[in-house]
Amino acid sequence: MFGINPSEFIVLLAVAAIVLGPERLPQYAQSLARLVRELRRMAQGAGDKVREELGPEFDEVDWRKLDPRQYDPRRIVREALSDADFDPADPLGLRNGQGANGSGSQGSGANGANGAARNGSNGAGAAPDGEPAPAFDPDAT
Repeated sequence: MFGINPSEFIVLLAVAAIVLGPERLPQYAQSLARLVRELRRMAQGAGDKVREELGPEFDEVDWRKLDPRQYDPRRIVREALSDADFDPADPLGLRNGQGANGSGSQGSGANGANGAARNGSNGAGAAPDGEPAPAFDPDAT
């Protein structure tokens, strides 16, 4: 607990018995026991207060899942790469009607006709294969 092995703890108890003496040792032991009981009661009260303030959702939280010791970067990357929604033909997810900037498939401003001319489309907001041009400049990324 405090980096003290059992033999060191026994030595500390012996030193305490000698320093405090047999008259005062029971009083200090009672005080220590009372302090430990009070700390446990305070910790239990704090836990009850938090549970009361947070409501029933607090009990539904899986605290083991949030334990930092469970953090495994390999598992996180594996789960991210095994995404079932991933479409290799649309890696940026632009075919759902919203572009990267949320403005739809038509570009505006710097992403308009000038951006279309830079990425090889006809400048009318459509790619050569008839699909709408992306709402970003692929050369800029």
